[in-house]
Amino acid sequence: MSDLPLLLVICGPTAVGKSAVAMAVARRVGGEIISGDSAQVYRYMDIGTAKPTPGERREIPHHLVDILDPDQRWSVADFRQAVDRLVPQVAARGRLPILAGGTMLYIRAVTAGDSFPEGAYDPELRRQLYERAEREGAGSLHDWLARVDPVTAGRLHPADLRRIVRALEVYLLTGTPISAHAARRCPGPYRLLVVGLTRPRPVLYRRIDARVDRMLEAGLVEEVRGLLARGYSPRLPSMRALGYREMVDYLYGRTTLEEARRLLARNTRHFARRQLTWMRRETGMVWMDLGEDDEEEASERIIRMVAGNR
Repeated sequence: MSDLPLLLVICGPTAVGKSAVAMAVARRVGGEIISGDSAQVYRYMDIGTAKPTPGERREIPHHLVDILDPDQRWSVADFRQAVDRLVPQVAARGRLPILAGGTMLYIRAVTAGDSFPEGAYDPELRRQLYERAEREGAGSLHDWLARVDPVTAGRLHPADLRRIVRALEVYLLTGTPISAHAARRCPGPYRLLVVGLTRPRPVLYRRIDARVDRMLEAGLVEEVRGLLARGYSPRLPSMRALGYREMVDYLYGRTTLEEARRLLARNTRHFARRQLTWMRRETGMVWMDLGEDDEEEASERIIRMVAGNR
C-alpha cells in the first residue's frame, strides 16, 4: 500500500471554502487540483459553477475543468476513470493530487470505491423521463423510484430530478437498481486522505447568500442567456444544475429575478444539507470545522497531515 500514490480529498458543502483551502494546500505542498464538481467539466458555465478563475488555473494546474460542451455526456463512471488515470500521472510529476469538490456521488465513487454501470445511457429514454416529470411532476418519478430502488430513493430529495432520472434510467436499461451497482466496491490505485470541511449552519447559510449575490452581480443571468442563445436546451442535465435552472425560469418569464434569487439561495441551502447528510455516512473522514473564517488554520493542519502520510 505504501507504494501507491497519496490522494488528498477535500470535500464539504457548497460555499464552505473547499476551493480556498485546496488552493492554499496546493501552493504549499506542490499540488494539482482535480475538480470533484459535476458541472465544472462544462465550458461556458463559469459563474454558476464557481469555477476557478483563469489566474488560479495558471497558478495551480486544475483538471476536469472545461473539458466538455454542455450537451456532452459525463457520468460518475467517466469521472472515476478520469481520477484513476490522473492520480498516477500527477504523482509521477512529483506533485500531490488534490481532489476537491462537493458532488458527493463523485466523491464517494473515489472514497468508497463505488462502481457504476457503463453503457447504461439512452438519450431517448432520458428525454421521455423528463417529459413525464413535466406532465406529472418530479414527485411521480420519485414515487416510481421508491418502488424499484427504495435505497436510492431514500437518499434523494423528491425534487432532485436529475439524479432521479439517472437512477430510473439505469434500472430500466440494466434491470438492476443503481444502488446495487454502487454496492460493488472497486478500490482505486491510490491511498486516501479524506478531509471533510464544515461550518456552523448560520455561518454557512450567510456564505451561501453572499455567494448567490456575487454570482448575480458577476453576470449569472447573462451567462445563462448566452447558453440558451448557443442552442443548449434547458432540459440538458448540465442546464438543470443549481443556478442555471432558476435563471432559465426567470428568462422564460416564469418568475421574477428577485424570486429566482430567493429560490437559488433556498435550493442551495437545501443542497448543502444533503451534502452534509452524505458526508456523515462516510467513515475514515477527518472533520474540520472552519468556524467563522478559518481556512488558514485548516490548511496548516492538512499540510501537516499530508507530510505524515507521504
